[in-house]
Amino acid sequence: MAELSRLSFNQMTAGKATLAEVAAACVHHGVEWIGPWRYSVSENPSAAAQLIRDAGLKVSSLCRGGMFPAATKEERQRRIDDNLHAIDEAAAIGTDLLVLVNGPAPDRDLEGARQMVVDGIGAVVDYASRCGVRLGIEPLHPMFAADRSVVVTMGQANEIAAKFHAADVGLVVDVYHIWWDPQVYTEIERAAERIFAFHVSDWIVPTPDFLMGRGMMGDGVIEIERLRRAVEAAGYRGPIEVEIFNESLWAQSPDTIISRTVSCFREFV
Repeated sequence: MAELSRLSFNQMTAGKATLAEVAAACVHHGVEWIGPWRYSVSENPSAAAQLIRDAGLKVSSLCRGGMFPAATKEERQRRIDDNLHAIDEAAAIGTDLLVLVNGPAPDRDLEGARQMVVDGIGAVVDYASRCGVRLGIEPLHPMFAADRSVVVTMGQANEIAAKFHAADVGLVVDVYHIWWDPQVYTEIERAAERIFAFHVSDWIVPTPDFLMGRGMMGDGVIEIERLRRAVEAAGYRGPIEVEIFNESLWAQSPDTIISRTVSCFREFV
């Protein structure tokens, strides 16, 4: 089992709870890492950074950047500019990782949209490197190809990442998105030092909702521990981030959610 010191609590696992509420609950339950979302950071990154520092927490990542594909040159530039702001925010709150969710195709052209992802990363990667921020490409489950990401396998993410320096661009391995892939263990081994993050949750059967139906670890069918061992064998030793979108979970208090997260992490991760 993974050591509890590696557990990072992604803010979205507590739904609409504020960053302050999540940070306080993390401290109460001995969780050392936190993964904020930009909606709680972008308005005042320095204040968010101070809150996290005062709590004594470390920041595993900031979610999210990306969404590079767009129908017009002007909109693609606006998205590049937004990613530059996201890099600034990541650096301000003390994390070296910006998670990239890569966006859908604006015009049915999946290959063209993937090239926009490559071009978008290329437009911001030097700035990110100067800021000490790495870019983590997160492949999403294929069910999200139409509305959230044209990068839907680790193979595709590895191919894109390989176009850039390994120190700058890598992968976010989220079990919810990649557990089904028959090539997953081959692609984890291929990614090696490019694995920048490891996210855990579970796949409930039947799935109540594709976006909002993730389960707590142990509630579903994913071989979480095997995947964790695989990323470790590939060289990853960083924080393990629990990221769960589930409205029934969100109805509970942050303290209750984190208490169960700690328990399930100990047993199933």
